Amino acid sequence: MYWRRGGLTRPIKGETGMDFKETLGEQALLRIFIGESDKHVHVPLYEALVELFRTEGFAGATVLRGIAGYGAHHMYHTDRLLRLSSDLPMVVEVVDDRERFEAVLPKVEAMMNGGMITLEKVSVWRYARKQDA
Repeated sequence: MYWRRGGLTRPIKGETGMDFKETLGEQALLRIFIGESDKHVHVPLYEALVELFRTEGFAGATVLRGIAGYGAHHMYHTDRLLRLSSDLPMVVEVVDDRERFEAVLPKVEAMMNGGMITLEKVSVWRYARKQDA
C-alpha cells in the first residue's frame, strides 16, 4: 500500500517497481526543483510528480521542502515568521535507471512551468524494506 493525501492507496494493477537487487550499484538521481505553490491541473505539482513516478513503477520518490531559497527570478523565499512565503522551494528526488528517466522526462517537462531538472550519477549502497518487528 502507498500513502496518499487523504489515506492509503493500493498499488497500480500490474505494478512491480524495481527489484531491490536491481537498484544497487550505479543508478541515476533525478532532482526536480519547483515552488510549493506550483500546480498541475489544480493539484500541487510535487504531488502530481510523485503520482506520475508511482504509476510509472519507479523505485520511489521523496519530496523535500526547503526553508529558504531563490530561483531564476532571484526572489528570496523563506519560512521565517516575519516574512511568510507561500512559495517555498520544493525538491522531488527519484533514484532509478537513467534510461527510465529519459523515457519519462517529456511527461515531467510537460507538467512544469518553470523550475529546474538535474540528472546525475549516484551509487546506491542500500535499498531495502523495513523488517517487520
